[in-house]
Amino acid sequence: MSEATPNGTAQAESRTGRPSVVPPAQRTDKQPERPGLLRQIAESNILMGVLAVISAMIVGSLLILLADDNVRTTAGYLFARPSDFFGAVGSCLVDAYAAMLRGGIFDWQASSVARMWRPITETLTVATPLILAGLGMAVAFRAGLFNVGGQGQIILGAIVGGYVGFAWNLPSGLHMLVAVLGAIVGGALWGAIPGVLRATTGASEVITTIMLNSVASYLMAHMLTTATFIGAGNANPKSLPVAASAQYPKLIGGPFRLHLGFIVALLAALFVWWLLERSEIGFQFRATGLNPQAALTAGINVPRITALVMIVSGALCGLAATAPVLGTQHYLTGSVAGSIGFDAMTVALLGRSTPQGTVLAGLLFGALTAGGTTMQAATGTPIDIVLVLQSMIVLFIAAPPLVRAIYHLPAPGSWRRRRREAIDAAAAVAPAAEKKEA
Repeated sequence: MSEATPNGTAQAESRTGRPSVVPPAQRTDKQPERPGLLRQIAESNILMGVLAVISAMIVGSLLILLADDNVRTTAGYLFARPSDFFGAVGSCLVDAYAAMLRGGIFDWQASSVARMWRPITETLTVATPLILAGLGMAVAFRAGLFNVGGQGQIILGAIVGGYVGFAWNLPSGLHMLVAVLGAIVGGALWGAIPGVLRATTGASEVITTIMLNSVASYLMAHMLTTATFIGAGNANPKSLPVAASAQYPKLIGGPFRLHLGFIVALLAALFVWWLLERSEIGFQFRATGLNPQAALTAGINVPRITALVMIVSGALCGLAATAPVLGTQHYLTGSVAGSIGFDAMTVALLGRSTPQGTVLAGLLFGALTAGGTTMQAATGTPIDIVLVLQSMIVLFIAAPPLVRAIYHLPAPGSWRRRRREAIDAAAAVAPAAEKKEA
């Protein structure tokens, strides 16, 4: 016989007729305990991302203070008049971050309503290629691959999409669609090379994609010396302009640069969510990323999935090239890809390789980039500090134990380990108690 005690533990009669405690490991009448809400929040990846951004901003604030002349001057007589120093510190940080908000979100000091709202549209415009390329990185990360070749895939997408945009003569709308498809194909083909090499020979995709970045850069430089791209008799390394029929239409008129590419980015995020979370091929992507050997045992063609993942990742990076080529710049240069391919890895890492997180991380980086220019113009703060912020975010995201140690957060799943230890301890004590009672 057994009975339940008021505190929820079970008792059973021993051979002596007296009740003894049944170890929790032997109980089946109660569901496993769950951690509390605060514990779940403390262990969540979302909190980790927020704290990484906060930590990076603390480091950035210190650099802003070090770069400010007034702060350095008042620090020289800190102990004589500390109020001057702390006043300079507060004024410096308020001015810097207010300028960043005015440049990236809303400019309340602008002279017109259009100029007030222009910063948020700039943030969305800058974020568009970051979101698209970040989605490509996220797909690769979820499948256990590290695609470092986003830069090269963007360049190939720009070459193909740009060529279609200025060399072909098609009706408006159709021309834009074909140019977008061309960019997707260019990126997909460049992503297929390391994918096939990894699938067939086991070559590291990290090494091959890094090498292909250089190949793509030199290929772009060569293309911008040919008459096909720059026109006959022209020595300027700048391509012919993309036809108006192939350009992304603007979503808002006037001084705003926001274009249809932002809607394309949101649709791409929705597609990636469906692909990874609702489709059979997406399940195979995730299964391969979690454990390739188990996936192979389950009947998944891992080499084929590996190649397909890199193709999809490259296609999304190629699609990212349409933002500058068809949306804002409308021509090809050697710097058309900027640092989008490398920033996209940061965006995907900050977004935890999820479509929703990648979109939010892309918007954050877009705001930092757009606001950094205004911060530099208004306060004289070097824009390089924005790059430091982005780099520090990567550092903290890549080192979760460091963030958890700084803020004294529990490790994920630590409540399970403690519960197992308690169960094992109770199971070890129970036989001793039974022997004593006997």
